[in-house]
Amino acid sequence: MGKAWKFGNSISTDVIAPGRYFHLRSNLPELAKHVLEPARSEFASQVQRGDFVVAGDNFGLGSSREHAPMIIKIAGTNAVLAKSFARIFYRNCINIGLPAITCDTDKIDEGDEIELDMEKGVVRNRTKKTELVFSPLPPVMNRILHEGGLVAYIKAHKSLEI
Repeated sequence: MGKAWKFGNSISTDVIAPGRYFHLRSNLPELAKHVLEPARSEFASQVQRGDFVVAGDNFGLGSSREHAPMIIKIAGTNAVLAKSFARIFYRNCINIGLPAITCDTDKIDEGDEIELDMEKGVVRNRTKKTELVFSPLPPVMNRILHEGGLVAYIKAHKSLEI
């Protein structure tokens, strides 16, 4: 369970991992101190472990910066919920073990306490006492997330077989 941090539409990887801090890409914990800074300057310093990034359409558009989802995860975010994702960003999220959930985020407000049930495909809004249903991820994707990402999954299972 965590707090919703609400963002708008078309949040690019340049906003997630600001280019002016590109020199920090080899030091991801330092880069994570600037995650989403152009959109919300206070986000990185105030996000709590288990909180959620909640956004509109086309989250993660732009370049395929693999460090963009990684620094969201390092900052302590539990998952990213959005109406839609850029394809490469979505895959990078799964590959690094950060849940990326497509759902109707209009029903989640800034600061709402939410809980994610990946198995059942439900986002519970504890503040509003409502539930949002989403299509559960395929079993192999859930297993990849459970293992902490694609590399960890392959190390543990020696393959991608289900």
